[in-house]
Amino acid sequence: MTDSPLDEQEQRLAEADVVSRHLPPGYTAEPTAVTASGDASVSSPDARLTPPSEPQDSLRLQGGDIHREIFKIGARAKLGQRSATFAHPSVRRSSAFQPRNHIPASEQRAPGGFRRQFIQQQQSRLSAVTTPVTRNFVSFLALYGSFAGEDLGESEEESILTTEDEADGQPTESRPLLGRRKSSRRPIRPGDAGTTRSFFTLLKAFIGTGIMFLPKAFNNGGILFSSITLITVSLLSCLSFHLLLLCRRRYGGGYGELGSAIGGPKMRALILGSITLSQIGFVCSGIIFIAENLRSFLNAVSPGPTIALGTKSLIAMQLTVLIPLALIRDISRLGPAALVADVFIFIGLFYIWYYDISTLASNGLHPTVQLFNPQDFTLTIGSAIFTYEGIGLILPIQSSMAEPSKFPRLLYTVMVIITVIFTSVGALCYATFGSETRVEIISNYPQTSKLVNSIQFLYSLAILIGTPVQLFPATRIIETKIFGDRASGKKSSATKWKKNGFRTAITLLCGAISIVGASDLDKFVALIGAFACVPLVYIYPALLHFKGVARSPWVKAGDAVLCVVGLGAMVYSTAVTVSTWVRH
Repeated sequence: MTDSPLDEQEQRLAEADVVSRHLPPGYTAEPTAVTASGDASVSSPDARLTPPSEPQDSLRLQGGDIHREIFKIGARAKLGQRSATFAHPSVRRSSAFQPRNHIPASEQRAPGGFRRQFIQQQQSRLSAVTTPVTRNFVSFLALYGSFAGEDLGESEEESILTTEDEADGQPTESRPLLGRRKSSRRPIRPGDAGTTRSFFTLLKAFIGTGIMFLPKAFNNGGILFSSITLITVSLLSCLSFHLLLLCRRRYGGGYGELGSAIGGPKMRALILGSITLSQIGFVCSGIIFIAENLRSFLNAVSPGPTIALGTKSLIAMQLTVLIPLALIRDISRLGPAALVADVFIFIGLFYIWYYDISTLASNGLHPTVQLFNPQDFTLTIGSAIFTYEGIGLILPIQSSMAEPSKFPRLLYTVMVIITVIFTSVGALCYATFGSETRVEIISNYPQTSKLVNSIQFLYSLAILIGTPVQLFPATRIIETKIFGDRASGKKSSATKWKKNGFRTAITLLCGAISIVGASDLDKFVALIGAFACVPLVYIYPALLHFKGVARSPWVKAGDAVLCVVGLGAMVYSTAVTVSTWVRH
């Protein structure tokens, strides 16, 4: 709440009264003061101790131009609010009075700061409609550089550090005088995102490839059981997010840093390991989904017999695109392509809603729809957890907000919305196609429709473009562990090519895992959700809250129950999924 003009005036008078006690009496900076007399200045000690008969200009004192501003404090306090504004306009800090392309001085002093200022000035010539969308989406991609709150920024973009002489002997002429210059890898910027921007960023963080696996998950569990499972997973996820935010409020830092502060280095390593596994799982499931989708697309559009390309061949073809993209150091360069990809995803969702609702309105429920499927219901649990894949971006999004205190309510609002979206997509698709529901759900729609073929191809392209973004956190976590966080390719071409080789190898590894998991995609997704995602979402937040925040016995008991339930769900779902996969 801002102070009223009356309060500001009283504050100025109080400050002026304090200052005036320490100034020579009879001198002022008011415009009505006497500015000239017989003497040019007052320099003798006796003259300064004897107050003049009428107010004199403070400039007549010795050094008057130096301490002039001190006398102005009292002069401004006696002016009215409007007069003070004209006599001495205060510096307005409100963003409404700053240029639209304003960059803080701290950022301008950084390398390339003036160039960024120039680029933003040039961007101001673009349309006011398109520019904010592009900038915000690139900012969203930048969040992957601090995935789970960790600083995963690429070391090639850091300032080069001067090396110290490693020898213990006498200093040489080539040794730097100041030694190693320590620099922060990524300057901490205050959050500036508003509520609306953070709302759409959260939506994008949760709506990914997992939503396309929900129709098959509903087929595995039944329409009633799957709906209840999604709602339950959403409520438990909200509770875990709340516990994680409470830990963040007390200790600060990212997910791994919370683990280090509360549980030590081993806990941090465990959290980062689970993040790596989950991201690699997301990437592999996306690669398999693209291959299956492209095979259906090629079979639909080819005029002759069925295309001979199998899933393994299409996975290998994807690697020729993914490997060069994985070598990109600055993830924000994928911004325009990823923005187009997300447009394709939402077009696919709108078509699914339109077709399913119109089909159900004319034909009703598919006769094979079940309320509960006792055979494969455990696969639904892992797939549902897999779908809520946005936990890694919760902490970075909160940090990017101008008012982080509003984040919890915003998060719970988004969770309600995405739960409605997830449940509607899964239930509508299963109600429309019943037991014929496929993992690559778009293949269920009329393959003779050019619109369906276009959506099929564009959706595959969208996931393909988004794959390097999902692989980035896992790559940087392992890369930092192997090469260290200060190894820079700018200083050593050998280091750069080693990193390139590593990124190529991890992309090939994802391709190999995808070939193995391609035999049954829905079970692969359920396995990733049960083994890699359950600890991140349910076990670690409760454990961190239990050890670092909880004080009441009841609260600790609740944390313990959530840990036990999460551990049990992970072990049971993983075991059943593996046994079902092997049996089939």
